[in-house]
Amino acid sequence: MCGHWFFESVLFLNQCCYQFIMNLVDVHAHLTDEKFKADLDMVLHRAKEAGVKAVICNGTNPINNREILALAKQHDLIKVALGAYPTDALGLEETETGLVPSKQPWDFDKEVDFIESQKNHIVAIGEVGLEYKHVTDPLLRKLQVQNLSKILALAERIKKPVILHTRGAEAETIELLQSSSNKKVVLHCFGGKKSLVRKANDLGYSLSIPPVCVRLQHFGMVVDESSVSQLLTETDSPWLSHVAMERNEPKNVLESIKFIANKKKFDVEETANSIFLNYQRLFL
Repeated sequence: MCGHWFFESVLFLNQCCYQFIMNLVDVHAHLTDEKFKADLDMVLHRAKEAGVKAVICNGTNPINNREILALAKQHDLIKVALGAYPTDALGLEETETGLVPSKQPWDFDKEVDFIESQKNHIVAIGEVGLEYKHVTDPLLRKLQVQNLSKILALAERIKKPVILHTRGAEAETIELLQSSSNKKVVLHCFGGKKSLVRKANDLGYSLSIPPVCVRLQHFGMVVDESSVSQLLTETDSPWLSHVAMERNEPKNVLESIKFIANKKKFDVEETANSIFLNYQRLFL
């Protein structure tokens, strides 16, 4: 009986230590989305219980950027990235892109100035990048490149990492990045082919892996081709869940960690802490 009690006590202590040393991070989430309006406090509580130490909320437009700044003042778990989503910056309607845009027209250059003014309150610039899948017009693509060039110049000035959306424009994004001296780059949910993943790794960029990795073979290739030192974890909450049609949330970065650990044949705790160190080196 005494031996059984001792065993249970040791097991309990091991579980406590496991929770204590598990350091998780979500470098790309959208917690100002309507889907979190009713239960954000519980979402953040579950994240902390899972071991999440930081959630970088990514901005997409002026309204959203200011919402994130306000949210970060209320929740110490939330870190701020201010951005300009590529189709939002073009002022395109949802019917033109299939994506929900900003509710009001806005000035891109003024928002770049605003982001610069907030440099002491942010850990990164994001979400920014190129969206070619839903934007096929050559002139609009050219305008996106011009906008991203301004963002990369800003990142160089204020010495902040950039978190990049690259859908349908993976090669073009990397080509543009090569003209920038800022190597603190996170390729969010990168969909590029193997040669581009290798090129991104060679250039020293980081790739963030979402929980949907368990359902999409592509991310297995990304992990296989990348050193753990260049991987990060994200959720893109409320999207890209490991469960189809289910709202995603920050605690689910553990699914990405387990996926990476399995592919690399590492312990889950070892993988989590290595990736947390990557986050600290890049953002702090």
